[in-house]
Amino acid sequence: MSSAFLPGFFLGFSLILAIGAQNAFVLRQGLRRQHVFWTCLTCALSDAVLIAVGVAGFGHLAMLAPWLDLAMRLGGAAFLICYGGLALRNAWRGGAALHAGGGDGSTLLATLLSVLTFTWLNPHVYLDTVVLIGSISAQYSDRLAFGLGAVCASFTFFFGLGYGARLLAPFFGRPRAWQVLDGLIGLTMWAIAAKLLVM
Repeated sequence: MSSAFLPGFFLGFSLILAIGAQNAFVLRQGLRRQHVFWTCLTCALSDAVLIAVGVAGFGHLAMLAPWLDLAMRLGGAAFLICYGGLALRNAWRGGAALHAGGGDGSTLLATLLSVLTFTWLNPHVYLDTVVLIGSISAQYSDRLAFGLGAVCASFTFFFGLGYGARLLAPFFGRPRAWQVLDGLIGLTMWAIAAKLLVM
């Protein structure tokens, strides 16, 4: 194993460890046991693509289109505000619709569209993967191993979060716990949206 693999793994893991819109969605899908595999796979593959772009040396492309950053931030903030509002509405309503493992009737297509939106409309994803991981990988002679380490971290994290969430299922068997989770998710979405708007 190349000495660059572990630094890439730990950097990649640390960047996605913090709670965010994408992680909150994966956690929710895991708790509901709904489209968990495809949700985790979509997140991990998206990260893999972005990491590959960064490690390949294309991080500087973001500077060639300065308007893209503003468009992504506004689009991402609008989506997060709407999704956060829905989560807070669910928290307010509570009730039978929030049963652990019960799912909410969302189709696989709707779920994947949500995952892709959380991922590709989030400017921080590009900063973390394309720019940060891409620039740090340049410090290593084996950039491929560094990138593979970061990609493996994404797969490990997302599948661990998605399938590990079911261990919390007994706790989330109570509607009140779902209300608290929805409230936290909604507030997190709005906090991230606010941060995007004031950047």
